[in-house]
Order: sequence, then structure tokens, then C-alpha cells
Amino acid sequence: MVVFACVRCDAVLTRPVERVALPARAHQTYGHELLPALMESGTYAVDPEPFGLPYRPWSEIGAEAAAERGVFAPVHRLSFAAPGAVVVAPGDTRGTVLIPERCDGYCMGLDGRDGPNLACGRCGSAVATRIDDCSLWQTVWFVPDAVRRVPDGDACAEPEDAGADWDALAQEYGAPPPVEPYGGWDAQWEAAVGAALAHLLAASAGAPVALPDGILTDTFGRALDALLPPGPAARRVVPAGPGLPVAVGDPDIALVPWHPRTGEVWRPSDPEVAVVPLEADVWLGVAFPRVQLPVPATGGLPAGVYRDDPLPLYPTRLFAPDRRVFLHTLARLPAVREPWLRAVYDLMEDAPFGEPF
Repeated sequence: MVVFACVRCDAVLTRPVERVALPARAHQTYGHELLPALMESGTYAVDPEPFGLPYRPWSEIGAEAAAERGVFAPVHRLSFAAPGAVVVAPGDTRGTVLIPERCDGYCMGLDGRDGPNLACGRCGSAVATRIDDCSLWQTVWFVPDAVRRVPDGDACAEPEDAGADWDALAQEYGAPPPVEPYGGWDAQWEAAVGAALAHLLAASAGAPVALPDGILTDTFGRALDALLPPGPAARRVVPAGPGLPVAVGDPDIALVPWHPRTGEVWRPSDPEVAVVPLEADVWLGVAFPRVQLPVPATGGLPAGVYRDDPLPLYPTRLFAPDRRVFLHTLARLPAVREPWLRAVYDLMEDAPFGEPF
């Protein structure tokens, strides 16, 4: 565990926190309501890309300079801030105060458009950006060069070289239900599938793919049908990872978890199988889907008699991967420079809202 302190005056600015992987939905815009905190209390993550002001439009950057920054397709703008911003839950901050003149937002809160809006309460240095507007996950992003990481005196410092504990994945982490109680698809699922869809398209090499029946077809199927050519499936996709038996029949593409603590991607034993990473919480729901049995919690019912209370959760609409997360991920894959995949990117970038999903 560590705390983050102001580099100017050494004031402690967070409670003790432990590093985890940056969630796929970190920069997702979802719905038109207040969202909860992105990070679980007691955790932090680091964004490897620049975050926040200043931004520069694509017309000023150019393809060559953008590729040097890991972006291989045109985007509206890129941040030229320092990489490595640290994100925590707002409730995990300590000793910070708002900067009133930087507290603009779109609708219900702060959206960070004016740059860092939190200052160190001791010395007044701008140290972080709080975001809590509608449609945005609630976060506090610490400016990389404004804070430093300090081992917490009351706990062991986090290990720097600890690998992913795959054996404990299913015990330590759980899959969020894919459908919300009101009937909408879960935002985390939409973001995670959007990111994985970009990798899956690249792995397909532009050929149709075959998905197993069930949740994978429900979440990936329509998008793949819209973005890949029709015809017999040339490549087979299966979930693979810790706790699953080895797939039968030589799959071509494995949908595998990336560890929620380290970000490490699980690798199958066969190096010839293409790997598509999926956020572990959602991967658990794909690999070990929950089946709601139509029986009461206690006792039993005669054969052929079904209980209808509570009803299983069913979505009120078809699943659509998060389009912005999909485009963000695809723009950062070198494969997007291939003509067929660049055509897919351009199609999605230019399509009206909601299409072609």
C-alpha cells in the first residue's frame, strides 16, 4: 500500500491505496446520469497515455507524429500532457481543495475541461482534476509530476514485481450482471466488449468468425456481422483462461482475461492461437455464465412446475458495444493501418450515432 503526497510540500493527498489495472471504461461516456466512482475504494491505477490539457487537434499533429505516440488512425484531438496520470476514487483523496475558477462542467458537476481543479490544501499547488459530471465515471486524476508515491507507514509497500495470480482469479473477483435491474445492458460490459471487439477484428484478418452460442454471440455477434464480410466462418473464437478446459478442435482465436490487478494478459499454451484480451470481470461472466434456475430459494417444486418470481433479468434491447471505447482502442492498434481495417474504422467514425450496431 502507498499514499500519494504533494511534491512541493509533502502533504499526504490520499488514503493508503493499492495499484490495480486501469479499467477499460476509464474514459467512457455513458448515458445522461450521474455514475458511481470508477475505482474501488483503496485502489489506484495509472494511465499510460497523456491525460488532460493541453490538447492538439489531428490537423496540427499529423499521422507520423501521432504514430510515434501510439495512435495509428485519425482522432479528433490528442492530449499533450505528461503521461502517467494517477486515478483514485474521489472519496480516497485527503487534504485537497477545489480551485473555484476551474470548476466548469457540462450539466451536473465537474468535467475537467479547464485543467486541474484540485489544489493541495497546504501549499496551494494544483495537483489533480476531479471529474463527477453526468455521463462520466467519478474520478480524481492526479497530475503525474505534481505528486509522488510514498510507502504507507502502517502497511507493507506494494510489491513491484508481483505477477498475476491466475489461480485465485475466480475467487477474488466477480462478474457484474450483464443486465441492469431496469433492463439495460451494464456499462462495464459495453465498454469491455467495445475494447475487445477492436482486438477481435484485428485477429480476424478480415474474415468471418464463428462464435459459440450464448452470451458471446449476444454481445459480439451483431457487431461482427455488421463489420465483417458475409460468408462461411473462417476462424473459430472460444473463451480460454484459468479454470476452463482446453478447447476441442483447434480454435483460431482465444478470448482471454487480462488480470484486474496487474493488467497481465493470460496466454494459452499454443502460441499459434491469436489472443483477444477481455477485462477479467466481464471475462468471468463469459467463461462462467450464471444460469438462473426457475426454482424457489428453499424447498422444491414438482417436475414441470416453474416459479415466476423473481423473473430472470432480460435486456430490453439488443446489445451494442461501446462505440467510443471501440474506436479509441482500434486507433491504438498498429493493425488499423491495414486498408480493410482502416475502412472499418472510418465507417464507424463517420456513421450516424448508434450505427452500424
